[in-house]
Amino acid sequence: MAINLSEPATADLTIQQVARRTGLSESALRYYERIGLIDPVPRDDSSGHRRFPPDLVSVVESLACLRGTGMSVQDMRSYVTNMRDGAESVQSQQRLFADHAQRLADEISRLQIRRSYVAAKAQLWQARCDRDAIAEQQLSPTIVELGNRLLNQEATDGH
Repeated sequence: MAINLSEPATADLTIQQVARRTGLSESALRYYERIGLIDPVPRDDSSGHRRFPPDLVSVVESLACLRGTGMSVQDMRSYVTNMRDGAESVQSQQRLFADHAQRLADEISRLQIRRSYVAAKAQLWQARCDRDAIAEQQLSPTIVELGNRLLNQEATDGH
């Protein structure tokens, strides 16, 4: 099922429907409830199954978006706490998202170096397949430089 945030839920949804709607697994939804990331989900009187009201579905959709950005559960907890605190937490919310945006920028930078290194290695091996010693020789300094950047980055990141 394609997610479309412009079409809000208008009725209570089962855990399966919420999972399909958000891309979160049922176990993740139960975990989010257990740790207090989402409010306790009301239960159907006859079956005892969870029934997510539309307002809670909206909260879960927001959390699914945050998870999609790679935000940690700890930061999502801060987000939820800030939302509950209201206007007093505007600066905390801004800082949370600014910090996460910086982490993503750093990750993109790391990925770009990795991609460049792998692409250069692919070119090197293509040159070898083509028996093009000149192209291979020309690529070697680039691969060494990218390899140094990659190793220094990994050492700095502690990976």
